[in-house]
Parts: sequence; structure tokens; C-alpha cells
Amino acid sequence: MDAIVFTLTTALLLILIAAAGLALVGRDTVPRRRLPWLAIALTVPAVAGVVLQLCWPGAMDALDADPAKPGWWRVLTSVFMQNGGVAGAAWNIATLALVAALAEWFWGRPPALVLFLAGILLPQHIDALLGLAAGPVDPRNFAGSSGATYFLGATLAAPLLVRTRVPKERLTAAAVVVLGLALWFLQENGHGLVSVYGFAVGALTWAAGRRWLHPERDLDRPARLRMGALPGVGGKR
Repeated sequence: MDAIVFTLTTALLLILIAAAGLALVGRDTVPRRRLPWLAIALTVPAVAGVVLQLCWPGAMDALDADPAKPGWWRVLTSVFMQNGGVAGAAWNIATLALVAALAEWFWGRPPALVLFLAGILLPQHIDALLGLAAGPVDPRNFAGSSGATYFLGATLAAPLLVRTRVPKERLTAAAVVVLGLALWFLQENGHGLVSVYGFAVGALTWAAGRRWLHPERDLDRPARLRMGALPGVGGKR
């Protein structure tokens, strides 16, 4: 039962993160947005990693992030290994593609990539700084893209909280942090903790860079302006 609750609450957190990201970029604008090449570039190696695991039994031992094993590359390659079975791998890859696309559309391609890398590299150092890295390490944390995905997705909740005036959207953004903290304190669920880290980094990024960041937010506005310019719709030729 505990495992089922853990899985369901972790999935609920991702659903809230996705809802916040969709609210931020504008759900109705998604079909008109440019192809998210960064999301594709991150999803392809995730798929390739699963294929590699199926073809090479030693892939996990060679590429996971087990701290007992040498290899500087492990912190990066472990993100593209999956350890949750077929269903877990499919979920991780699908959510990575979705969250990376939303982050790319809002933050822009280079900032989104930097934030994704931050989701890989920062949490372990923040854990050590806060004294949360002590104790036994769960081998499930040695691989998987979910940590970086939740971190990146949570960066979108922070700007949504301050940019929107819709109460439901603000509640969704705040719920990402509240549920993240709850999952950490009640379940020691690392997905919740990295989501809080991501929210904090997203808030700092938006506060520091909102003057030079140009989110692709209201793609429906040009459409309305073009309609207004047509004869019979109230515009002038």
C-alpha cells in the first residue's frame, strides 16, 4: 500500500507541475508553437538509454550514478538510464518530453537547457549544504530522469505564481511547493524535495532575468490583432 501511495502522490505532483507549465505558456497556444528542439534533443538520448539497457546488460553498472563507482560522467549519463521497469521508463520519458517542451517555450532554449543541467547538478550539493545527504542512499536514486524533470518543471511554477491573476492558476503554482514539501516530510520522497529546489531556482531566475527573458506567452494576441485588421471585424485597412 505504501508503494502505491508513493507512486500516486509522485504522479500527482507531476500533474500539478504540468498544469502550472501549461497555464504559464497558454494551453490554447500549444498547437501554434514552434517545434521544441531542446525537448526532442533531451528525449532522444533518454529513449536511446532504454534501448541500450535492453541490448547491453552492463549498461546500468557502467552508466549509473552509484557513488561507490568511479567515473565523472555518471552524474550525466545516469539521467538517461531508467530503473522503474517498462511503465516507469515510459512515464519518465513522456514527462521529460512534456516538461522540457513547456520549459523551452517559456524560458527559451538556452535558459531551459541551463535549468535542466541545474536539475542534474545542483540538488546533491544543496542536500549536502542542508545536511540532507547523510544516511543510507537509495539505489533507485542512482539512475532516472525524473529528478531533473521535476526540478525543471517546478521552475515554471514560480513565475506563474507572480504573473497570473487567475486564482486557480496561483493555487496550482503554490500547490507544487506545498505538495513537494509534504512528500518530502511525510514520505522522504526526493521528487518533492527537488521540486522545491526547482521552484526556488525558478523564482531566482525570473527575478534576476525577467527584463531580458522574453517568454512566448500570448501567441493568441497576434491572432486577435490580425482578425481586428480584417474588414468587417472592426479594424482599419
